[in-house]
Amino acid sequence: MIKVELFAAPGCDRCAKARKELQGIIETIGDDRLAWRAVEVLDEIDYAVALGVLSTPAIAIDGELVFAALPSKKQLRRVLKERLARPSTDGHAV
Repeated sequence: MIKVELFAAPGCDRCAKARKELQGIIETIGDDRLAWRAVEVLDEIDYAVALGVLSTPAIAIDGELVFAALPSKKQLRRVLKERLARPSTDGHAV
């Protein structure tokens, strides 16, 4: 299972759009394979800064900032599928 984090700010229309798109993609791929959470940057500013988040929305996967800006649905879907196809350390797909 991979962990997806959406960094968002209150009142951010693009963040709301990103949340909706991410939820749709996760429903398509399967929430049994992806865990996700929205990270409110004002509440977790130290964590956001540690990952390198400079603006919202931003998306981290497995604790790594992957998208510093809102990707297209196609880009996000591709990256998530690539991550899921990677073998884990025990030799099985993630």
